[in-house]
Amino acid sequence: MQPALLHQDLADELWEADRTAVAVVPLTERHPALELADAYAVQTVNIDRRVAAGERVIGRKVGLTSRPMQEMLGVDEPDFGVLTDRMIVEDGDLIDLTRLVAPRVEAELAFVMERDLAGPGVTTGGALAAIAGALPAVEIVDSRVAEWKIKLVDTVADNASSGRLVLGGRMRPVDELDLRLLGVVVSRHGQLIDTGAGAAALGNPARCVAWLANKLGSFGAGLKAGDVVLPGAVHRMVPVQPGDVFRAEFAHLGAVTVRFSNGTGGSV
Repeated sequence: MQPALLHQDLADELWEADRTAVAVVPLTERHPALELADAYAVQTVNIDRRVAAGERVIGRKVGLTSRPMQEMLGVDEPDFGVLTDRMIVEDGDLIDLTRLVAPRVEAELAFVMERDLAGPGVTTGGALAAIAGALPAVEIVDSRVAEWKIKLVDTVADNASSGRLVLGGRMRPVDELDLRLLGVVVSRHGQLIDTGAGAAALGNPARCVAWLANKLGSFGAGLKAGDVVLPGAVHRMVPVQPGDVFRAEFAHLGAVTVRFSNGTGGSV
């Protein structure tokens, strides 16, 4: 099959899986010759389709920024996905579990870009200079690949396992924060389940933004002023159960609350 036709077929599968919340067999099991370039091509097909359907690209997410996740998938660099406005959930709103496949929660910072940024040659310092500020956030990652049996190609094709995004309402300039030490406490129904700090994301979350700008530059693209960038989780992914309520409390930034339906439906 011609690469373009295969990319379209795989994109169609993932699009339908997202629409119906029914997972697909891992792409790499059926097409072991797929390469990373193929995966980003599949991702782009569905992002273009989202935009054609009226969604607006608002930024990017960086995944696989922690050493344990890279080791698990056998890779030595992160990946990225695209964020759109329809992924955003307001703080505390109810998320409909029936519209997701196998969601997991990750607390992380969210950066807002002050100016455009594109590689090559972007450093951590250059990224910091281009960031307007940081917000508290929770990403709800979701895999349209059955049972999260993913390799790098699977997750990249699936838009880096993007699902939903909850942003807090208080942004602080990054020059007021030590991003490496900035900690978060994650609780479920008021019970502590995990903690983390910024250094878990490539040693400094701003380094993830630099990596992203350089990676996008290799595609002839870049970050734009106003873009939201998720630099990666700083703790383990937490599976979601019906009726769960999560709260992520960030030092210096405040808290974000995420609520899930009981499995019979919800509003988002």
